Amino acid sequence: MTAAGAEITRFRELLGRLFGWTFTDRDAGQLAPLLDERARARRMGRGDYLNRLAARPWADELTELVERLSITETYFFRHGEQFQALREEALPDRIAARAGQRALRLLSVGCSSGEEAYSLAITARTAAPGGDWLPSVIGVDVNPVMLELAAANRYSAWSLRETPDDVRARWFHQDGAGYRVAGEAARITQFRRYNVADPDEELWRPGQYDVIFCRNLLMYLAPEVAAALIDRMSAALAPGGYLFLGHTDSLGSGPDGLELRHTHNAFYYRRPAGAPAGAPPAQRPATARREPAPAPDQTYHRAVFLLGEERFNDALALLDQRPPEPERPRDRLLRGVLLALSGRLDEALHTARRLTEDDSLNADARQLHGLCLEGSGEVEKALRQYRLAAYLDPVFALPRLRLGQLARSRGDERIAAGELERARALLAGEDDLRILLFGGGFGRMALAVLCRAELDACGVPR
Repeated sequence: MTAAGAEITRFRELLGRLFGWTFTDRDAGQLAPLLDERARARRMGRGDYLNRLAARPWADELTELVERLSITETYFFRHGEQFQALREEALPDRIAARAGQRALRLLSVGCSSGEEAYSLAITARTAAPGGDWLPSVIGVDVNPVMLELAAANRYSAWSLRETPDDVRARWFHQDGAGYRVAGEAARITQFRRYNVADPDEELWRPGQYDVIFCRNLLMYLAPEVAAALIDRMSAALAPGGYLFLGHTDSLGSGPDGLELRHTHNAFYYRRPAGAPAGAPPAQRPATARREPAPAPDQTYHRAVFLLGEERFNDALALLDQRPPEPERPRDRLLRGVLLALSGRLDEALHTARRLTEDDSLNADARQLHGLCLEGSGEVEKALRQYRLAAYLDPVFALPRLRLGQLARSRGDERIAAGELERARALLAGEDDLRILLFGGGFGRMALAVLCRAELDACGVPR
């Protein structure tokens, strides 16, 4: 490694320690000029600047780095299906549970310029059954510039692009060329600066929040920081409280201490109502892991072997010879894959739909459904199934690979590179059977080479 490369690596490690953020090879193009800029601004060489950054607190410099590196794009009621689930499922449940206190507490983690926090306030105030209820919202973020914008409460029409007309009329008033959040929704919303890499006893008091939104943040954090944040949020939820994560973040289908919910085309989590307030969940790894499948019987084992030999019709004939009995999900999944590989897409699609109807949380069934839809030319519907597969099982590499390839085919190299890098990182631990079922005839090594080639096409440095 060159001296310049070693300095970038050290800079990346320091940022991870200070903010809990994680960076990949594709971030080097951003970090190198930033390191040069900040070293020049402090009239230091790169090495001296890094030594100073590592030595002792440097508050004003950390603020500069946060402002340069934060991802701040957001708007009101972003991902409306989650707000629909909040409005029609989570809040009615919490209002019933809080009838004695007549108070609701909501938290927006990584609130950026405030649109999400105000959206929570509007939704909570609208859902509250009477004026004597006291909803409150706290928005936290590490970027002081964004927090100043949030407190200023002045937004462009573009920030309201997903806001329903009736909500805009009731909860916003025009201020020159922009808009402000009006009335009680603004009064019940507060903002404060917080670095998710740090503990904070007041913010994370056990059992205090009815709803926490933390969307599209975990993917930017180092695994140990993300795991600690998940534990803090889980413990800070009231029994029966709800956690909403972003589409890029997932705890899998069976996280410790939380229940996965799926309504309104949205996935989110609920802390069981019987859990004691503030009890931390059992220790979890940074990413969810699947339980091993039960040992296959001889017919299933033989059919899998024939799949590996690309004798798809022989494998289907073998499955058809089984004694008549209810087909198990793994047998149906194998049959669906074999049907798809044999070119019998209509039958494969029917099988995939039956699997997802029987178990909407089955990531393998979602992947098969996506492959069948893509083969039938329904790419947008296939994308949704791949996203669900990746969400339901965060260590499933193959939907990430397809998401990356399809993003690149659409010319969206930023999304493609992110998905492909995650796929590449996960491929080493991918389940052998999954590679056989969904790898398109490629082995683990060939898939890794394919992933690297796709990344190179996106302009990602080696």
